[in-house]
Amino acid sequence: MQIHTRATGALENGDNAQAFGAVCLEAAGEKGDVARNNLFERVSARLKAQVGPDVYASWFARLKLHSVSKSVVRLTVPTTFLKSWINNRYLDLITSLFQAEDAEILKVEILVRTATRQGAKPSVDEQPAVPDQAAVAPIRRAVAQPAGQVVAQAVSAAAAARPATAGAPLFGSPLDSRFTFDTFVEGSSNRVSLAAAKTIAEAGSGAVRFNPLFVHATVGLGKTHLLQAIANAAVQNPRGLRVVYLTAEYFMWRFATAIRDNDALTLKDSLRNIDLLIIDDMQFLQGKMIQHEFCHLLNMLLDSAKQVVVAADRAPWELESLDPRVRSRLQGGVAIEVEAPDYEMRLEILKRRLDAARQDDPSLEIPAELLSHVARNVTASGRELEGAFNQLIFRRSFEPNLTVERVDELLAHLVGSGEPRRVRIEDIQRIVARHYNVSRQELVSNRRTRVIVKPRQIAMYLSKTLTPRSFPEIGRRFGGRDHTTVLHAVRKIEELISGDSKLSHEIELLKRLINE
Repeated sequence: MQIHTRATGALENGDNAQAFGAVCLEAAGEKGDVARNNLFERVSARLKAQVGPDVYASWFARLKLHSVSKSVVRLTVPTTFLKSWINNRYLDLITSLFQAEDAEILKVEILVRTATRQGAKPSVDEQPAVPDQAAVAPIRRAVAQPAGQVVAQAVSAAAAARPATAGAPLFGSPLDSRFTFDTFVEGSSNRVSLAAAKTIAEAGSGAVRFNPLFVHATVGLGKTHLLQAIANAAVQNPRGLRVVYLTAEYFMWRFATAIRDNDALTLKDSLRNIDLLIIDDMQFLQGKMIQHEFCHLLNMLLDSAKQVVVAADRAPWELESLDPRVRSRLQGGVAIEVEAPDYEMRLEILKRRLDAARQDDPSLEIPAELLSHVARNVTASGRELEGAFNQLIFRRSFEPNLTVERVDELLAHLVGSGEPRRVRIEDIQRIVARHYNVSRQELVSNRRTRVIVKPRQIAMYLSKTLTPRSFPEIGRRFGGRDHTTVLHAVRKIEELISGDSKLSHEIELLKRLINE
């Protein structure tokens, strides 16, 4: 009643339609806030009844509502540890409780809210939510034209204006404010990809470079950090870049939801005029229809000279689940591999983590020899280093005099337990390519020059002898070759080894490099 009175009064007093629309939009926001808060309070009460007051106080007392869209609820917690704990143990329960209150809710996301220091800009998690469309819709239907058009325009204008003022992407997956170029540790394994990423982030609208840029690496080597650093820098670019950052999973969910809600055209239009599209975890893009839509989007952006950045856990030519047209487009750009960090880089990562931890606890001290020992022995990825460091911090709280031997016991699962590592075809291709001074892309290409054919046959031979993969699968990993080609390569190398001691020694050296 109060909302109706304010809106009617705006028109009776001679105010224009824009004033009427502003009143309706404000009222819709108030109504949406009340509805969201009531929903959260009801779910919180049910959760407390389910888990008990003690468990609730320990794990859920600091849970806050961030936003509610038509089918997604986002909640925030103060720490990454709390987010991980709730995700691993209680996310299904929380989701079911929300769905019991509102059947249209499909997903619940837990975000980490970053405390805002004095003078600092608020994090993405702290931005005000877009007014609830469910609350705006009844007001749109109730008012007569053209006032209804003004409300719709006001909603669109508010949503469009927010990214520019908030320093956030237009829409998509949340950004972590910690993932910036300043916090990204540079080393020989990622120097090229970092330089390309900075060039893209600093470029102006229409200044396209390395398009599309495809960054690939195994898990835990900083792909997501690098992509989010591009997005975080680009949204702060004074040239006003329109940025969209998505994971492949979010892209699939967003398109599926838009199709379900008959809103696919609106989503496509919102992506048509962006300057920079960033998609992470491309290997997870599934579904014929979704890939078809992505192919159209990719073609449209590339043909319009808009920058696209993609990351995956393998090279574009190895993404067998992707539509061949998508794979071909991705291969038409620049592919850069991020390799595992060397000792100096691993040590620098640990030192930076220690410096960050000291900001919260100035008395924290870990001997340099322990950091060096961990950096020398935990070699697989930055993520495993993070786990090793967290172990040290945790154990030091009640074992202040940690020794190297004790650290080896604690980190045995990270440094290996004596079992041989699983060899991957990608590793074989990379090591063989480096040994013979060719590229991985040349190994899987159709080139048949002598300098390529021999390393390719050796890589195929090693793939068959060092992995459990079949001839057809190895052929697919080498540019879609027939299994008879792989069989021929294996027999050829076996024949050459028996009569060429130099080649035999080369093969043994390559095996050691691969196994190490």
